[in-house]
Amino acid sequence: MYPFVHQLRVRYQETDQMGVVYHANYLNWFEIGRTEWIRNLGLPYTKLEEAGMLLPVTDIQLKYIQPARYDDLVEIQVRMADCTFLRVHFEYVITRVADGVELVRGSTHHVWVNREWKPIRIDKHMPELYVLIKQNELLSK
Repeated sequence: MYPFVHQLRVRYQETDQMGVVYHANYLNWFEIGRTEWIRNLGLPYTKLEEAGMLLPVTDIQLKYIQPARYDDLVEIQVRMADCTFLRVHFEYVITRVADGVELVRGSTHHVWVNREWKPIRIDKHMPELYVLIKQNELLSK
């Protein structure tokens, strides 16, 4: 089950000459879903950056199933699959709202770092975020 859903409409600029969403745009949609997931916890991503925390991607997996097309309304379903003091793993499913067809499935892995790109422990650096994440983790099981 994916506990967080964010919808968006495919813009013309996101499509290629074949009339389908250019493959790299799905990565942008993963990021949109992830940052909205964090905002939904009650802490906008800007607050993380103000606190000196960054969350770079260390690994991405994507499986293209069906193409999205211009003007499709799509859902980005986001689930935090795992979270430790240092790392976090998200899973995504993107579907077309009109017919529920699954378009893309994937995941991203991240590491918490400071502005100097040194790994940091989320429970020590921003304990309020760690508590929010752990509460969400319990609710999504």
